[in-house]
Amino acid sequence: MTVWFSVLALLTLVFSLPPFFIGLARLLKGPSRRPPVAPQSPTLEQLGTVTVVVPTLNEAARIAPCLGGLTRQSYEVREILVVDSRSTDGTPERVKAAQAKDPRFRLLNDDPLPKDWVGRPWALHHGFLASSPRSEWVLGIDADTQPQVGLVAGLLRVAEAEGFDLISLSPQFILREPGEWWLQPALLMTLLFRFDPSGSDATVPERVMANGQCFFCRRRVLEAVGGYELAKGSFCDDVTLAREIAKRGYKVGFLDGQRVIKVRMYEGFGETWREWGRSLDLKDATSKAELWGDLWLLTIMQGLPLPSLVFWGILVSQGVSGGLIWGVLGLNGALVLMRFALLWAIAPSYDRSTPTSGRWCFWLSPLADSLAVLRIFLSAQQVPQQWRGRLYLGKEQETKP
Repeated sequence: MTVWFSVLALLTLVFSLPPFFIGLARLLKGPSRRPPVAPQSPTLEQLGTVTVVVPTLNEAARIAPCLGGLTRQSYEVREILVVDSRSTDGTPERVKAAQAKDPRFRLLNDDPLPKDWVGRPWALHHGFLASSPRSEWVLGIDADTQPQVGLVAGLLRVAEAEGFDLISLSPQFILREPGEWWLQPALLMTLLFRFDPSGSDATVPERVMANGQCFFCRRRVLEAVGGYELAKGSFCDDVTLAREIAKRGYKVGFLDGQRVIKVRMYEGFGETWREWGRSLDLKDATSKAELWGDLWLLTIMQGLPLPSLVFWGILVSQGVSGGLIWGVLGLNGALVLMRFALLWAIAPSYDRSTPTSGRWCFWLSPLADSLAVLRIFLSAQQVPQQWRGRLYLGKEQETKP
């Protein structure tokens, strides 16, 4: 029996060590990454250099913090275009109320969605085409974000200092319910294992990461690539577009934005599982070989270490031992310790300014790792049929709500 377990341990090590070293190499970049983008005050040279585009569809319940945060941006913002897809919940009325106080707001309605477009990039493309040509930068912002004072000026400062053509930011997340605190960090960790940490230099265009919640791009770059059309059929349009821009030789950065932008993405465990989980595989921007390589890495690095540690630990407690078995036990123990260290490292990415009853579940999120990896596997096999109030049939045809 011990021989069979030794064979199993050998096979486990053979298949586990390559992704372990790949993941470790990525995580070791963390200490050398750039510090979070800091809020800044604008300079006179930045006057009117930015157009903000906000795509909306039935966002009345959560758009107020976004509108308020954009109002508090200074004179570097020339205009704020809210592109609405015929909302029925009062979203346009909220935008009009903001417009009455801040004339930089403009409410637009996008045209009917073409069959080969996904709704979000279509709305962003509509806003880009309607934006002032005098704006040197276009900032795409999601309606569920909460821009902080100095966000846009901070982006301009970093872009000018380091020559970026495109910057997207990882936000600070706002969670409330216990199920969110338990599942969301495990889902976020799937990105951390697969890609370089935010603030690291992107060296391979095919592995560039981006976040469309805050997507800051030079106008001339968007014009050069045809706006958002490159990502028209993608449910991860941010990553698809950023990777194409990087391939064309422009400088792309995915930076830490925890000091300048917050986001309340989804309500509760169920919505987090359904809505965020369906796009985290990034299959629209990734080759099949890369996708399956990522799934292999996630399985080894995140999905199996805790169950495997328990399994091999029980065997050792029953008297089954050997060098290979101890090797597997040590590898999985190291991965579990790494996982808790990463949990401590990402803690600042979560807003703790407001007390919530389930915050303690954050520290139990490693117990959700296998579930999170399962969600990525399921998503990789499926084409989204519904997304934020839109029903897609075969991804190409939309039925309006």
